[in-house]
Amino acid sequence: MDRSRLEAFSDGVIAVAITLLALNITVEGPGHGTSLAGQLHGRWYAFLAYLISFLTIGIIWVNHHALVRSIKAVDRMLLFLNLVLLMFIVLIPFATATAADYLPDAYLPGEGWSTKVAMMIWGGVFLGMSVGFGAIFEWTLHGQRVYQPLPPEKHWAARVRFVGGGLVYVIAILVAYFNAYASFAIIGLVAVYYIFERTPASPAPPGSPDGDS
Repeated sequence: MDRSRLEAFSDGVIAVAITLLALNITVEGPGHGTSLAGQLHGRWYAFLAYLISFLTIGIIWVNHHALVRSIKAVDRMLLFLNLVLLMFIVLIPFATATAADYLPDAYLPGEGWSTKVAMMIWGGVFLGMSVGFGAIFEWTLHGQRVYQPLPPEKHWAARVRFVGGGLVYVIAILVAYFNAYASFAIIGLVAVYYIFERTPASPAPPGSPDGDS
């Protein structure tokens, strides 16, 4: 398959997922008994969850583009690994809405466990996404699959720098069992980390289909 088809399909799925995030933010109309300002203030957590998920999906899109353009050719294994990544990306709107719905009730009697589960789901979806992307990155490290392969001695450093975020999601899931708000904060910090952390992949060289002519 041409890499452009892989990237175009992925872009379409990611675009739908990132759009669905906004559809989960709603307010009641007039006559509900609560002012619009009051509703917006009371749903700050929903806006924050939206921001975290939006940034995370956006970062994945940027890194996915950087990684795919360095690949020489697409094979069957890469297609399935990419599907695993997309499977978790499309679950992010659901997980985000669930976390935003239950987080305000964390300290209500009988609701604490539900909030913890909601945060575990949110962290679990992000973990699955991280594993999916990490699997694609691992695929690029073997054979002559990219234009400018990373030297073998730099493989583990690259894995730690980029894929290490998945371990933080594991921590966030475990922390959610004890404190949902702390888990929420950890997941947010991962998004901030990846804003500054670039994909450890070399771009296509000049003269290649994706390089400068």
